[in-house]
Amino acid sequence: MPIRHHIAERMKLLDASGIRKVFDLAAKLPDPINLSIGQPHFDVPAPAKAEAIAAIKRGFNKYTQTQGHPDLRAAVAAAAAEEFGWDDQKPYLITSGVSGALLLAFMTLINPGDEVILLDPYFVMYKHLVHLAGGKAVMVDTYPDFTPDPDKIAAAVTDRTTLLVVNSPGNPTGRVYSSDELRAVAEVADRAGLLVVSDEIYNLFCYDTPFASMASVYENTLLMRGFSKSYAMTGWRMGWCTGPVKIIEKMTMLQQYSFVCAPSMAQAAGAAALACDMSQQVADYRRKRDMVQEALAEPFGLRKPGGAFYAFVPAPKGMTGSEFVERAIENNVLIIPGNVFSERDTHFRISYATSDEKLAEGLKILARLGR
Repeated sequence: MPIRHHIAERMKLLDASGIRKVFDLAAKLPDPINLSIGQPHFDVPAPAKAEAIAAIKRGFNKYTQTQGHPDLRAAVAAAAAEEFGWDDQKPYLITSGVSGALLLAFMTLINPGDEVILLDPYFVMYKHLVHLAGGKAVMVDTYPDFTPDPDKIAAAVTDRTTLLVVNSPGNPTGRVYSSDELRAVAEVADRAGLLVVSDEIYNLFCYDTPFASMASVYENTLLMRGFSKSYAMTGWRMGWCTGPVKIIEKMTMLQQYSFVCAPSMAQAAGAAALACDMSQQVADYRRKRDMVQEALAEPFGLRKPGGAFYAFVPAPKGMTGSEFVERAIENNVLIIPGNVFSERDTHFRISYATSDEKLAEGLKILARLGR
C-alpha cells in the first residue's frame, strides 16, 4: 500500500520564490559582487570565540534550562537595567535567534483569523510567520520615506487586530525611528490595547541619532534583540526577549517543545559578547553607509538610511525593482528585489556588509546602470 502523506496546507502560505529567483540567476555567475547578504562581514569578537571554545572544552555541551542559562540571563538583565532602569523582576528568555523569538511569539499570540499590523516595507519573515500561525498580515504603507504614520496605523486597526510589529533600525530600509515617532505609534497601540512586538536586532547600528527603543516608551512591548548582527554571531542562533510575564512564560513553554534551548556553548559566550566594544565596527558601517549614499543618492534618489546595513533604493524610472535586479545580476552584482520585503515592486535592497573594495566596485556598476 502506498504511504499516505501530503504537504500540509499551511505550507502553501509560505513563498520563497522572490529570493529563489535571484539566487537561481546568480548561480550562473562565477564570482558575483554580492551585495545581498544580510550578515556582518566582520568576525565574532575574540573574547566570545574564546569563551565558546573554553565552554566546549570544559564539557558545557548539554541542554541548558529552556529559558536560558542563569549567567547569560543575568548578563542580559544587567544590560537592560543599565539601558532602561528596569529592576531584576523582568522576565528574560534566551531564544534561538530573534527569528526563533518571532516564531515563538506568533505561535503563542496569534489565533486563526487574528490580524497583525506590519509596516510596509517589512522584514520578509514577518508576513510568512503570521500566515503560518493562521493570522492575517495587514499592511500599512510607509512609502516614500518609510515613516510610521500614526493615522494610517490607527485606520488599520479592527476588532481582530492583536499585534503591531515594529522594526527599528529596519530591514530592508535602514530607517531608524525617533523617540517622538515611537511615542506617536505607542499612543495608537495604547488606545487600541495592542501588544507591540519590537524587533531591535540592529540596535547597535545607528549612525546619525541615538537609538530609541519602543520598550522605553510603551510598557506593553515584547522586546526582541539578538547577537547575530551586533556580534556577527549569525550561525550561533542567539537572541533574547522580554515583555509581559504571562507571554514570556508561554513562549518558554513552547520553546520547551520546539527549540528546547539555545545552543549551550553559544550561551556561554553571550555574556562575553555583551561586554565587547563594537564601536569600531559600527563606525566602519557608518562609513560604508556614506559610501552608498554618495554613490546612489543622485542617480536613484536614495533616501539616506540611518541604521542597520541596508539601503532600500528606488528602481530607475520605467523599471520595476525586479527588472532592475535582473539587469544588475547580468552585470555581476547580486542584490534583492524590493517585492521580497514589500507589497510593491518599486525598489531594490542592497547590503553594504562587505569589504570596501567589493562595495565600491558594486556601487560603481549600480550607479552606471541607474543613469
